[in-house]
Amino acid sequence: MSAMKDQMKSDLTTAIKGRDEVTSATLRMVLTAVTNEEVSGKEARELSDDDVLTVLGREAKKRRESAEAYDAASRPELADRERAELEVITRYLPQPLSEAEVQAIVDAAVAEVAAGGSTGGAAMGQVMKIVQPQVKGRADGGAIAGMVKAALGM
Repeated sequence: MSAMKDQMKSDLTTAIKGRDEVTSATLRMVLTAVTNEEVSGKEARELSDDDVLTVLGREAKKRRESAEAYDAASRPELADRERAELEVITRYLPQPLSEAEVQAIVDAAVAEVAAGGSTGGAAMGQVMKIVQPQVKGRADGGAIAGMVKAALGM
């Protein structure tokens, strides 16, 4: 079992004993998502910490989008609940990169691809292939794509 999953189970037990309803409900939901990911596909498998991070990132994105939708629908109590769940999930995610750090990674990748002679759309794919593993779970994919397009002059 992955160390992250063990940590979440341990934290769930602590939250239940401490009667922390938001944390316990959120951890139950996240652990269910991890278990669903483990048994999806043709064969059950055990997730690595990287795979668990991917699931956590997906769940965090759902919470952000739900909070925005509830705000737009004038449902602040539901938006607050989603943000509280997002706080619990972000405890397990790695520290996000600053915009300057992401820009430095993008610039280095663009320089590397440009040295190979690629330009345009083909370069975009090559740059993203270099950047994504370095920022996985630590930066928004849409923001990264925008930075890459700007750096490539697209």
